[in-house]
Amino acid sequence: MRRSASEESAWAPLGEKVFRALWVAQFVSNVGGWMQTVGAQWLLVGHGAGLVSLVQVAAGLPVLLLALPAGALADLVDRRRLLLVMQAAMAAVATVLSVLALAGVLGPWLLLLFTFLLGCLTALSGPAWQAVQPSLVPREQLRQASALGAVNMNVARAVGPALGGLLVAAAGVGWTFALNALSFAGILLVLLRRFPDPPAPLREREREQVLAALRAGGRYVRRAPAVRRILLRCALFVPGAAALWALLPVVAVRRLGLGSSGYGLLLAAVGVGAVAGAAALPRLSARLRGNGVLALAGLLTAGALLVVALAGSAWAVGPALAAAGAAWIWGLSVLSAALQLELPNWVRARAVAFYLLVFQGGNALGALVWGQLAQYAGLVVALTVPAALLALGVLSLRRLPLLDGKVDPSLSDSWPEPRLTVEPAAADGPVLVTVEYRVADGGAAAFVRAMDEVEASRRRTGAVSWGLYRDAAEPARFVETFTVSSWAEHLAQHHERWTGVDHAFERAARALVTGEPVVSHAVTARAAG
Repeated sequence: MRRSASEESAWAPLGEKVFRALWVAQFVSNVGGWMQTVGAQWLLVGHGAGLVSLVQVAAGLPVLLLALPAGALADLVDRRRLLLVMQAAMAAVATVLSVLALAGVLGPWLLLLFTFLLGCLTALSGPAWQAVQPSLVPREQLRQASALGAVNMNVARAVGPALGGLLVAAAGVGWTFALNALSFAGILLVLLRRFPDPPAPLREREREQVLAALRAGGRYVRRAPAVRRILLRCALFVPGAAALWALLPVVAVRRLGLGSSGYGLLLAAVGVGAVAGAAALPRLSARLRGNGVLALAGLLTAGALLVVALAGSAWAVGPALAAAGAAWIWGLSVLSAALQLELPNWVRARAVAFYLLVFQGGNALGALVWGQLAQYAGLVVALTVPAALLALGVLSLRRLPLLDGKVDPSLSDSWPEPRLTVEPAAADGPVLVTVEYRVADGGAAAFVRAMDEVEASRRRTGAVSWGLYRDAAEPARFVETFTVSSWAEHLAQHHERWTGVDHAFERAARALVTGEPVVSHAVTARAAG
């Protein structure tokens, strides 16, 4: 018998061969990326603090600009092929960057341009990376897989800068860029040789255009309460926690009097905490559940901020950073796993793109605000204010908890194909769908309440308008109407978007109906004729 999620080892996803191979390859690539960041900052250090800070801006800004289009793209094309193209392009850009650096012709603005290009390619592949994860591990291991992804990044953040600093000192900046270019080879090999076959492509008549896909993703998020709550909790956790990562270098130099090696040890403490946090996550989740773990993560991070703000010794700051590393893993793992468990495959990458937008935007905005606050009000204030905001966020969990995501996002075949004499063209529309119901005596009020969930389901899967009407002459007769922008999108509702939870909502409403509902489809006369 398979063990439950609460009994699974923290490292259980590494038992899946493809996940393990990709995790190792990603770790190597993440280390290479952090080594390059160190090299880039060192190359610019003589040009002023303003240019040094632009390295992170050039790397992070593309996520804010491209996350949503990238999510739509990842839902419309073969994700494996998209990842292959993006990783190959990133390797090519990193190779050119290393050649220019080794030749001694890499100026500051050219470096920032290439950093921005790498950031754009990373942003375009980000939603696809997140969306393929559920296909690599069993559903009950998603929380551990999310934790391992966060461990991967945090340990790489501790190891990469240390190795990058040593390499810069021993061989020069250009070799950090060269090793980063080489680090993409592992991911490319895994994608080429070991990745599972992609699912069957959409029928051509149901394939969405990018703008239509973006609108559909936005409609889904607006009509999915559990997803909206996850985005809210992310917005209440990440900006406050970002203060620690944004101000830690300043704390290390100004408050603790540490050099680069001492700062590396502080990052190592974060990495140790991240690994320990990942190991403890399954047991912790079994005891506290998602909201409890999220509350503990917020409180620990707030406490770590206060210790870092007030302590004057690295011996006190180190354990606080280890606790913050564990809390960061717990918070992000709970949010990421909750999102993955909630999403159907057809919109997974688009919804993940909204999450990445909130995450990266919160990180960037938080770092900007806390940095300015530190400059004008001092480090103590700049670390205490986000700690207070995190504590308020924990208190808000009583009123605004993560919603119970016990849903079935798997595809359902229970919505039958429309029966038509003449089928419209894919682009024809808008399409008006009407469904006539006969409600049993005394069931009208319950039927109307049940149809509230059906409305949300119709809108999530593509309806741009919806209505429910009661016949004044025959009170038992109800008519549901909804419109979809095109015939192709309505077919996608039937074949690609109708999930188990949608079927459950409709089944609950139809349990109050006598006889079989009568369904009709009408297409705008201009489009049809």
